[in-house]
Amino acid sequence: MLTEFSHVFAFVILAIIFVAGGLITSKLLRPKNPNTFKLASYECGEDTIGGAWVKFNIRYYVVALIFILFDVEILFLFPWALVFKAMGWFAIAEMFTFLGILLVGYIYVWAKGDLEWARPKPFVARLKDVVQITNYELRITNSRAEDVA
Repeated sequence: MLTEFSHVFAFVILAIIFVAGGLITSKLLRPKNPNTFKLASYECGEDTIGGAWVKFNIRYYVVALIFILFDVEILFLFPWALVFKAMGWFAIAEMFTFLGILLVGYIYVWAKGDLEWARPKPFVARLKDVVQITNYELRITNSRAEDVA
């Protein structure tokens, strides 16, 4: 007699057999003639130049995380669209609250400038830009400093 767990176990065993069979079949059927060109590193159609430890602009990761955040949040709209008639005005109010929170987050990200690719470098004032520096010599006598021109 098969129980519900035995059905799951059978599917797991079949999945393992299917994956192992695919791997074994591909190993037996593929050609085996490696050369230096085939063994070279390849990524996105570009030849690899230099080391692997290069500095990436963090802006790519920030934009990717923002996209994933808003993309996942939009997924919550689909189940709501299926049941909002049954739930009435409460569901509409909840969804507008949700969309309001999402809009506030979007405005924050936009105002912060994280959605712009080419942001200008911020101007950081240096001491020499703000204060006129002249050559002074500092002489210490009797525990007090005197300026000498």
